[in-house]
Amino acid sequence: MSHLEQLLSQHNVTVPEDFGKKIQQYKTLLEKWNKIHNLTGAKTLQQIDQFIIDAVMPVTFLPPVRKAMDIGTGAGFPGMILAIAMPQTHFTLVEPLSKRASFLQFVKADLGLKNVEVKALRAEQLPSEPYDLITSRAVTDTEMLLKLSKPFCAEGTLLLFYKGEKVYDEIDETLDYKIIEAEKRHYLLIKR
Repeated sequence: MSHLEQLLSQHNVTVPEDFGKKIQQYKTLLEKWNKIHNLTGAKTLQQIDQFIIDAVMPVTFLPPVRKAMDIGTGAGFPGMILAIAMPQTHFTLVEPLSKRASFLQFVKADLGLKNVEVKALRAEQLPSEPYDLITSRAVTDTEMLLKLSKPFCAEGTLLLFYKGEKVYDEIDETLDYKIIEAEKRHYLLIKR
């Protein structure tokens, strides 16, 4: 059992059968590209595994969704990882930096992910349309994320922001929200 498989089972994360194989391909590509393009701060395989677990944990509490958007996907956290774990959900990965967007496009093609679309733009440049789920990790503060995601919200849209302990200082009490705490992560889930 690999380090990642141990972490998945330890956190009771249920993923599709081909998740391990696809994640292994993803990690190999990330390692290659990262050497040249410096896509992520995670340099060791253990750090990458930790980022993957961090990204995929919400499958333990998210309801099934049809359409999701990840704002500022970077090297794939959390959007690409969630797309691999949730093949029934169509993911739009929004990443304005061209080297990162190119990497995401390459991963999509290499892994044959039909449920992924990469947009090499800023969220503000996209046409307004509703999504069932909007995710974001380490992009900006909660207030700014709420502004960025507004054009993509409809009634019932879920916003999932990957936050640290400061999340409690950022939350507006009038929102319909809950905070799911994990080891080093606070998942802020807001319902529109």
